[in-house]
Amino acid sequence: MENQIVLVTGAANGIGRATARAFAARGAAHVAITDIDEPAARTLADEIGARASAHQLDVTDREQTDAVFDAVAERAGPVTIVHANAGVSTMKPAVDLTEQDWDFNMGVNAKGIFLTNQAAIRHFDAHATTGVIVNTASLAAKVGAPFLAHYSASKFAVVGWTQALAREVAPRGIRVNAVCPGFVKTPMQDREVRWEADLLGTTPDAVRQSYIDQTPLGRLETPEDVAGVVVFLASDGARFMTGQAINVTGGVYMT
Repeated sequence: MENQIVLVTGAANGIGRATARAFAARGAAHVAITDIDEPAARTLADEIGARASAHQLDVTDREQTDAVFDAVAERAGPVTIVHANAGVSTMKPAVDLTEQDWDFNMGVNAKGIFLTNQAAIRHFDAHATTGVIVNTASLAAKVGAPFLAHYSASKFAVVGWTQALAREVAPRGIRVNAVCPGFVKTPMQDREVRWEADLLGTTPDAVRQSYIDQTPLGRLETPEDVAGVVVFLASDGARFMTGQAINVTGGVYMT
C-alpha cells in the first residue's frame, strides 16, 4: 500500500472502519475517512494519526462526493484506491414496504455506489492515473433475503453495476471489484437482529444463533474478515482480477 491514497466511504463504523484501519496498518500513504457522521469519522482519523483525514460525505449528493475527492487530492495527492462501502438497511415484509423504504435503501446502497464510482473514475482520468475500486455488496446480492427484498434489490444492483463498469474501464487499467459479506457483527447487524426478532416473534440472541448455524465456519463474521479481502483486492496481488463479486461469508454461500 506504499504511496497509495485511499478513500473509504461509510468509514466511521463497521466494515468501513476496519478497512480504513487495515489500509493504514499496511502502510497506505493517506487514508481519507468519509462518513455522513463527521464527528465519528474524525475520531477514527485522530486514532490513525497524521496519515488520515476526516470528511463529511453524504454519498447520495453528487456535488459533495466530487468535492471530497478534490479535497483529498489537494491535501494528500490524487486518490488511487476507493472502497465504496457506505450502506443502510431497513427490514419489513415485502408487501409492507413503503416507497420511502425503497428509496432510502436504493438511494444509499445503489445510487451511492454509482456516484462514488463515477467520481472515482473521473478523478482517475483527470489525474492520468490507474486506480482500483472495491464496492461493498452483500450476501443478499447473491441470495434474496426475507424481509430485505428492497435491500437485496439494491445490493444486486451493486454487483451488476460492478461487472458492467469493470468491462468499460478495464482498457484504461482501472479495476473494479466487489465484496459480498455475510452475517457481519456490526452496529447495522445489531439493529437488524432486533428487527428480525420482532418480525419472527423470537429473541435477538436466537436470531444471532441462527446466523451462526447457517455459517459453516461456525461463528459470526467480523469487519476485519471483510477488510482483509478488500485490501487484497486493492493490492497488486489481485492485479488480474476485475468485475468479481467475492463472497466473504464463512461458507454461507459458495457459488
